[in-house]
Amino acid sequence: MNWFSHLVFLLIVFLTVFMEATFDGFRHLVGTQVDFLPALMVYAGLTNGIGLIAGSAVWGGLCFDALSANPLGTSVLPLMIIGVVVHIFRSLLLRELIYAQFVIGTAACAIAPLLGLFILSGLDYEPSLGWGFLWQWLVMSIVGGLCTPLIFMVLDRLGQTFNYQPESESSFRPDREIKRGRQ
Repeated sequence: MNWFSHLVFLLIVFLTVFMEATFDGFRHLVGTQVDFLPALMVYAGLTNGIGLIAGSAVWGGLCFDALSANPLGTSVLPLMIIGVVVHIFRSLLLRELIYAQFVIGTAACAIAPLLGLFILSGLDYEPSLGWGFLWQWLVMSIVGGLCTPLIFMVLDRLGQTFNYQPESESSFRPDREIKRGRQ
């Protein structure tokens, strides 16, 4: 990816956080706000280098924490862990399969809030846990997993738009005849 694609991806991360903070339709419908940043980190981990993963985790985590009740920096480490783990195991993951994108996205959207709770409990905060949290956690995980293939589809299309496509044509024509032996 080139620098312009990296800037577009960071802009998408910012717009995702802004949309999560301002759009309340889904929150009123099911009772929870879905976080799409872990799904974006899965995409970044499977398609980009460690620099963009770290930049997206820091930028997205700080933007998310600035617009939420979390202490500043709480969301950075879970996003970084998700992106780096996916990046390390990307050769083993089936990136092109929608089912694999759903499973990885669901796992990432399920792990991020749990890591955030672990960090908050280490900072002596007492988040409210109960049946409501379990419902919110399940909805966030499943909807985030369902949106992960859509994120892959949209961002792959943007990547095709902004990046050069490799030249697949060889210097030899397919109808060329090669004569062997003595002439």
